[in-house]
Amino acid sequence: MATSGKAIKCKAAVAWEPHKPMSIEEIEVAPPKDHEVRIKMVASGICRTDDHMLEGLIANTKFPVIVGHEGAGIVESVGRGVTTVKPGDKVIPIPMPLCGKCRCCKHPYANICVKNEFGTFTGLMDDNTSRFSCKGKPIHHFVGTSTFSEYTVVNEIYVDKIDDAAPLDKVCLIGCGFSTGYGSATNIAKVHAGSTCVVFGLGGIGLSVIMGCKVSGAAQIIAVDTNKDKFAKARVLGATECISPQDFTKPIHEVIIEMTDGGADYTFECVGIIDVTVSALKSSHYAFGTTVVIGLPPAGAHLSFDPMLLLTGRTLKGALLGGFRKDSGPQLVADYMAKKYNLDELVTHTLPFEKINEGVKLLRSGNCIRCVVTF
Repeated sequence: MATSGKAIKCKAAVAWEPHKPMSIEEIEVAPPKDHEVRIKMVASGICRTDDHMLEGLIANTKFPVIVGHEGAGIVESVGRGVTTVKPGDKVIPIPMPLCGKCRCCKHPYANICVKNEFGTFTGLMDDNTSRFSCKGKPIHHFVGTSTFSEYTVVNEIYVDKIDDAAPLDKVCLIGCGFSTGYGSATNIAKVHAGSTCVVFGLGGIGLSVIMGCKVSGAAQIIAVDTNKDKFAKARVLGATECISPQDFTKPIHEVIIEMTDGGADYTFECVGIIDVTVSALKSSHYAFGTTVVIGLPPAGAHLSFDPMLLLTGRTLKGALLGGFRKDSGPQLVADYMAKKYNLDELVTHTLPFEKINEGVKLLRSGNCIRCVVTF
């Protein structure tokens, strides 16, 4: 392409500091270096993790920064040594990289490559520099993706080539929200046919858990949320019952134990609230229940519970991106194209990129499952 090897000026949503709206700025995006890929973004979902970052709730994060990690686009150019994608390819940048060399990448059940940015949040590329600059200042990257920009640069180990026929404004959700929920049911809990599942929190991740439970053949899927407006969508996606803790005088775990003959086979915490995690654990069957922690808690939060909850046979597990990693995107897209699940139901709002702050407000309002911004 004509822009290959050159810096590109484009628009990006820059978060200069926490607790402030992002600012639409003209930035400069440097060309990709060795083993890097520059992507022209087409669409990006707004995830709760992006909001946590904007609110300063994630430890070790750096400002100014371009957040966003749930995107899809088209390869504009590649650096030397890139072999898996080429200009013109449709791609999803996945925030769970795959170097293929570290112990985690070689482990059959792990998906946290040592090069991942979760926890460290350096905000830089492998050479400890940024590819973004604005007003003469370097701008940090976010979890290796930074999709809230018309162009972004990522390491090749973060990029999945996908079907050219895939609608990018839908499959962008595979970059995080959908994969996190769906995989927590299918990969992490390994929900079995005929089982009982309880999902706490009916945002995009919780609803994706429901889809994973349904695909896995669960017989009973109980959806739990204080916002009853989300119940209709939960039922469409597979929930068999929907309940609100506010409708009961007793603790919600006692209600669920009664509904499930002693406790559920699988429970999923999709909110990021410690008390909800304990409720989910108590709602699982004391002899064989499995609880998966998915929601991102605020920095400094600590989990405390009676160890007897585990000693009888319960399992407490956690995972990022539902156990998926950078080579999972093509199959997830293929399954969507084959109508194995319906991502479209998760997208309730679509806005032009310039209105991205309105999308964040929609997310915070509770009236939006997923807002997708298009470039």
